Amino acid sequence: MKMDFFIGPCVLENEALAMKVAETLVKDLEHLKNDIQLTFKGSFDKANRSSINSYRGPGLEEGLKILQKVKSTFKIPVITDFHHVDQAMAVAEVCDTLQIPAFLCRQTDLIIAGGEACKKFKRQLKVKKGQFLSPEETKNIVEKAENFIPKSQILLTERGTTFGYNNLVVDMASFQIMKSFGVRTIHDATHCVQRPGGLGTSTGGKREQIEVLARAAVAAGADGIFMEAHPDPDKAKSDPTTQMPLPKVRALVEKLLEIKRVVNAK
Repeated sequence: MKMDFFIGPCVLENEALAMKVAETLVKDLEHLKNDIQLTFKGSFDKANRSSINSYRGPGLEEGLKILQKVKSTFKIPVITDFHHVDQAMAVAEVCDTLQIPAFLCRQTDLIIAGGEACKKFKRQLKVKKGQFLSPEETKNIVEKAENFIPKSQILLTERGTTFGYNNLVVDMASFQIMKSFGVRTIHDATHCVQRPGGLGTSTGGKREQIEVLARAAVAAGADGIFMEAHPDPDKAKSDPTTQMPLPKVRALVEKLLEIKRVVNAK
């Protein structure tokens, strides 16, 4: 089975940026197309920003137009978050994978809406494990979702656990535990190095730890990687301290595939 990679900018700042990132990813990872499933990611709304003045995104309608153009132009699947029950069907019409954000992972109505939309449009439902949740508790998420779609269409994502003090810790045992529920597991390589609210009115981060944690996650059994990438992260409108510089993505993906091959061989 191909290794999943969900890569793209944190927020859909504009169409030009999305197209540039997608074009670069497709070109840089073309030689790996037999080994990976590349999905372009981008958020139309960052609903949990630290400050009320922070940029949130272009909104549902414009965001889906951008994602549809990326999908049509580059012939790759796309993923985005949805935050409200009434957004699920609209998102599923365009996106191949629907993502439920970490803070909303226990919202039963949201999981039901996502499951129903995925069933109708034959999509995947990807749920991020909340920063407050143990991996064992994600079994409840799977049981809710599988009322509508098979486990093969459900993905659980590890993005770190918070114990306060603007920090997140990744439990590498999470992948084995969550995989025991019969679903694929994804490591969120960039959100897990955040320092939530660490800069006061915005989130800080530890970009230098992205690679080491991603390598560890793949070695621990993660089936795929979710990461945010930007041509100039320091100028990004969201998560500038944790997005991966776009030119460095190719080398990291290649390294992670090498580790995955070793794990599979064992």
